[in-house]
Amino acid sequence: MKNFDTLLKDLAPRKFNKLGVIWTVLLILVIILGILAYIDQLIKGRIVTSMRDYALWGIYISNFVFFVATSFVGTVLVAILRITSKEWRTPLVRIAEVISLACIIMAGITIMIDMARPDRLLNLFIHARLQSPITWDVIIIPTYIVLTFLLLFFPLLPDLAILKKYYYKSKPKLSKWYATFSLNWTGSKAQKAIQEKSIKTVAYLIVPVGFILQTVDAWLFSTTYRVGWSSTNMGAYFISGAFVSGVGVLIAVVYVLRKTYKLEDYITDLHFDKMGRLLVLACLIYLYFNINEYLIPAFTADKEEEAHLNVLFFGKYAPLFWFVIVGGLIIPTIVAIFKKGRKPLPMFIIAILVVLGSWWKRYIIVTPTLLHPYLPIQGVPESWREYFPSIHEWLITAATLAMALLIMTVLFRYLPIIPIQRTADENELLKTDKNTES
Repeated sequence: MKNFDTLLKDLAPRKFNKLGVIWTVLLILVIILGILAYIDQLIKGRIVTSMRDYALWGIYISNFVFFVATSFVGTVLVAILRITSKEWRTPLVRIAEVISLACIIMAGITIMIDMARPDRLLNLFIHARLQSPITWDVIIIPTYIVLTFLLLFFPLLPDLAILKKYYYKSKPKLSKWYATFSLNWTGSKAQKAIQEKSIKTVAYLIVPVGFILQTVDAWLFSTTYRVGWSSTNMGAYFISGAFVSGVGVLIAVVYVLRKTYKLEDYITDLHFDKMGRLLVLACLIYLYFNINEYLIPAFTADKEEEAHLNVLFFGKYAPLFWFVIVGGLIIPTIVAIFKKGRKPLPMFIIAILVVLGSWWKRYIIVTPTLLHPYLPIQGVPESWREYFPSIHEWLITAATLAMALLIMTVLFRYLPIIPIQRTADENELLKTDKNTES
């Protein structure tokens, strides 16, 4: 247990060191390259991509689905933890909320990048058709962004007021910004009551909205008449996959922040143990749905679906498919089952495997199916029969991933990574309990 001054010194935002500056500059460079590639795509059209009549979604939609999935755990899981008041969650919730906000913002931007005519974006609102799942996405994503922001912002108010005082003399300009966003927080009983009620209201709202978002995302696929997307399993399949990718990203980010900011006293081995158990549960559930999605149809598949499954199991996409299943699900599950596997470093390694597997999983969901249309491919150029992203697509996709990381980096630079006021309150409560026992 530390006193408040020590705790504040440990948890207050800090300047970037040299490594942090290099990291930020690299992210900005990648983003600039992506912007240049996107400008060229706007000028020349989507001919600069490898997408054609058959592979008409490609890597952009794969990336979009990954962002949507990753945003799920940061809001829904945190909302559930807030509702159930689990104390061990305190050092993790803000990290998860920042990840979620960055990813859902980039999901919205990625959809606009995928549009060949982004100048017609307003048509999605003006001429919306309620029978179209795309309209549901247009409605649910902005709603989710607002709720995610509120779930991050409301608990921040006490910390922003603390930082306003902390930087009052040393950094007056920064102090003014904290003062503005703290909304005159004084910590009165009335303010605390309103804050608590607001947090719980948003938490209760965001759980169904999160499930709806993942389900709508799945319906975009399952309502398209394609081999590989016709399963009624798709909604649950996407939700379980979202838990896996979200937990994987959370573990990786938590580990990096713990090392970078020396937060070992606050983010302990217990937190990695808890996240490891959660990852095992998520992977096992997702493995179950993968069995339903791939193994069972293998026994009953018609000719078209059999061809699709053969491409995944034994054909061109087999290396990626088995990497996703074995490297991204089975190996992490086996490692994290054991207590030693749930230590920080092993958890970071398997989290990276999970994140890579999760990203490529979205690619596997999108691309092979699009290359197996129901109508025979006749009289089209040979290049249309295959798909691999062009340099433009890779640069733009890398830029969106870099932008998500930059949003996280900036927020972690100016916001306390671990809630200051709540950590201090928990320390005081612990002291009181010890004094009572003695």
